[in-house]
Amino acid sequence: MNKSEDKNSCVHIYGPVPSRRLGFSLGIDIIPFKTCTLDCIYCQLGPTTRKTIRRKEYFSSEEILAQIKMKLASGQRIDYITFSGSGEPTLNTSIGKLIKEIKKITAIPVAVLTNSTLLSRKSVRNALLSADFVVPSLDGVTQEVFVHINRPHPSLKAEEIIEGLKKFRQEFHGSMLLEIMLVKGINDSPVHIQKLKKVISDIKPKRIQLNTVIRPPAEKFACSLSLMELKKINKILGEKAEIIAKFDKKEQIPPSKNLEEAIFFMIKRRPVTLSDISASLGKHKDEIIKYTNFLLEERKIKCVTHKGLKYYEPT
Repeated sequence: MNKSEDKNSCVHIYGPVPSRRLGFSLGIDIIPFKTCTLDCIYCQLGPTTRKTIRRKEYFSSEEILAQIKMKLASGQRIDYITFSGSGEPTLNTSIGKLIKEIKKITAIPVAVLTNSTLLSRKSVRNALLSADFVVPSLDGVTQEVFVHINRPHPSLKAEEIIEGLKKFRQEFHGSMLLEIMLVKGINDSPVHIQKLKKVISDIKPKRIQLNTVIRPPAEKFACSLSLMELKKINKILGEKAEIIAKFDKKEQIPPSKNLEEAIFFMIKRRPVTLSDISASLGKHKDEIIKYTNFLLEERKIKCVTHKGLKYYEPT
């Protein structure tokens, strides 16, 4: 077995971290790094290293649950327990079991962020039915746009994903939001937006959340829309649509016992700014800088500039 898939060697939880839509979210990562059904041009984690549609139990469910229980016992504020992380969570065949087991030990609602690609499978839809909150994404409603923006596994078809979303919406009794990542010149044309509007009306999500490229993307040509452009599309898609606002809660969460380790763990997950780290760990920026400078000197991380903001990411 590949070391990265040693079922008992990985840390599977991160946070709680501030989330724009979920408050303080305890992240659950049940997939090896960059194992996904897609290779999106805008992905903040960089190019997918293992593109697959094969589902399996990548890690021990018992170990994941043990880590969750330990975090819950810490008493930190947690608004949601969220399956997301560094790959597509529905690739793990244990996700349904994990959701049910979590709900036995806590009243904290469970959320799942998914790229929707496996919702055409009844087994995957059934696995998510016990969740409280599901946010599937849909960036391209024609095969051409889907391939351009998401670079999917060759077996995946946009129309099958859309049908899976429709079925899941009918079967799921929790709250379902649909996220759309808009990339300039790729999926924001008037023709595609009108097709998207029609598909959304068939899916019937509770709300539609519009996003664009903010953090450094996998491909430099993946560019963001302006706020004015987002507002125009928001108006076309109707009253259910909203532009995702930046997280602005000021409440702090207790820092990790090992601050350097906590900072490095955050940076490994996704590109983050100094402000992101400070807000998440509840520490002053001056203190965070001491550790980021050390990590830079050790060449464990690097600093990149994207749209005038400095982001830290792993080397």
